[in-house]
Amino acid sequence: MRRMSRLTRAAVGVASLALAATACGGTSSESGDSSESSAKDDLGLAIAYDIGGKGDQSFNDAAYAGLQKAQKEFDYKTADIEPTEGETDADKEQRLSSLAKQGYNPVIGVGFAYGPAMTAVAEKYPDTTFGIVDSVVEGENVASLVFAEEQASYLAGVAAAKATETNTVGFVGGVDIPLIHKFEAGFEQGVQATDPKVKVVSQYLTQTAEEGGFSSPDKGKAAAEGQIEKKADVVYQAAGLSGQGVIEAAAKAKVWAIGVDSDQYQQEALAGYKDFILTSALKDVGGAVYTLAKSVQDGEPLTGTQVFDLKVDGVGLSDSNPKMAEIEGLTDAVAEAEEGIVDGSITVRTE
Repeated sequence: MRRMSRLTRAAVGVASLALAATACGGTSSESGDSSESSAKDDLGLAIAYDIGGKGDQSFNDAAYAGLQKAQKEFDYKTADIEPTEGETDADKEQRLSSLAKQGYNPVIGVGFAYGPAMTAVAEKYPDTTFGIVDSVVEGENVASLVFAEEQASYLAGVAAAKATETNTVGFVGGVDIPLIHKFEAGFEQGVQATDPKVKVVSQYLTQTAEEGGFSSPDKGKAAAEGQIEKKADVVYQAAGLSGQGVIEAAAKAKVWAIGVDSDQYQQEALAGYKDFILTSALKDVGGAVYTLAKSVQDGEPLTGTQVFDLKVDGVGLSDSNPKMAEIEGLTDAVAEAEEGIVDGSITVRTE
């Protein structure tokens, strides 16, 4: 599992930078120089968080890890700003505009919800490089940072099919949207390709993000408990902050949880549940954030659609939990599936 291991090490290394600071909420900025400057060239990377904000132990924290790595390496000022409850596209637009006006470059919106705002703002600040995670926005100064989530989810499905003893596994999606459908589709395909006898029970927490699908651990916990009652003994979640509730429910029932985006087995906030986190479908959001920041720092800013897939180690499956190796056939099955996806013999569906 060469690729799986390399991405795991990279994710753990970057994530460790973020975990030390996840207790700090709100808007923040950091600088390697104590002096304040309004000059554009003196300011560096800024990120605006998605729903759930810093401390979700998943998607947003992964982005923050990339910011921390850039700040440490380039020794410049950074900023990260939290979302507000019930905010509108106009609020997001104002946030991105403020960061660009202050001179931050690049400015990255973490999450597809920033799409309309970034479309409006990027044109107004042509000298600033913008980035958006999980969506494609057209613009000469915009880099769209997208991932092959379905590929990592396929590997998670393979692991789940090998680990289940009840022949029933669960999927909990935060919000019923195309992005999360990719996670579900890849997971189900991986399960079925590994063992057609295994049943997948799926549930979405909400129809819209505004209803709390990505930010409500209680909803995630209730959904997982319902799936466990239906005999699911492995539950995969793609639900942001809500996923913490899924992991809690799995640990309480002493069944397996599969994490998402970050290596959740390694996260201090989830240490009490780690013995029941079988693996995590990794999505190197931190690496993508850092890559864009480095391109700007090097004077060759990335633009257009940048795809992070298994071939470039942009997604993968963690192997931090040593219990994975104790499950018969799991490690070999995941490695074989990964090889098939990379060489093109396995095509993973997205819906």
